[in-house]
Amino acid sequence: MSGLPKDRDAYGHGLLDFLQGDASTEVVERDDGLIEPDVGPSGYFAPYRSWPAMEKSAMRFVRGRVLDVGAGAGRVALHLQEHGHDVVAIDNSPLAIKTCLLRGVKDARVVPFTQMSSKLGVFDSIVMFGNNFGLFGSYERARWMLRRMKKLTSADARIVTETLDPYQTEMPEHLAYHRRNRKLGRMAGQLKIRVRYLAYATPWFDYLFVSQPEMRKIATGTGWHVTQVFEDLPRYVAVIEKEA
Repeated sequence: MSGLPKDRDAYGHGLLDFLQGDASTEVVERDDGLIEPDVGPSGYFAPYRSWPAMEKSAMRFVRGRVLDVGAGAGRVALHLQEHGHDVVAIDNSPLAIKTCLLRGVKDARVVPFTQMSSKLGVFDSIVMFGNNFGLFGSYERARWMLRRMKKLTSADARIVTETLDPYQTEMPEHLAYHRRNRKLGRMAGQLKIRVRYLAYATPWFDYLFVSQPEMRKIATGTGWHVTQVFEDLPRYVAVIEKEA
């Protein structure tokens, strides 16, 4: 499986530097020129006791063998390991996976989200925390990936995923970006971004923020449906289950 080349793995460099005791701040650059600081690497290392309440509530729905998508520094995988779960952590960042392994994640692999396959095995739960519903990228790709994920999971599998409602804002820069997206035939919350850290920058990629009605619409007809939502707006965590 191919991952980010080392000289473009801005996200991974930030995680590894933080693990080694160096202060690090990454920024997210949007294709309209907007630049915003990210949450910072400390959030990717946060122990369970420091997690948002909505994440803790949603974790009750995680069971069986688990795939941790966009694992980052491995906070979810490590927590689940401690509670006896068989966990596979994946990320497209080789340095993030190195960070996971250094921190004690037993099974961490460089696998981009869209390259998941049956080689990983069958899962009972898929966790996509840290706004990682965004990895679906677009309406069309989300529906395609949900159908693929149906084939990689057990009969009563669940996806527990976090995102941000893009409409919970009054910032003129975001509202203008929504209008621009609509004119281009994109979802309002569909972003084209890259991550920057020191001299490193990732390639540009699509990232998707959705409202709850939009998430339900995306899931319709894919074999999945939203059954639970835990809110701390603008962010929320959804539990998506297989249809009978």
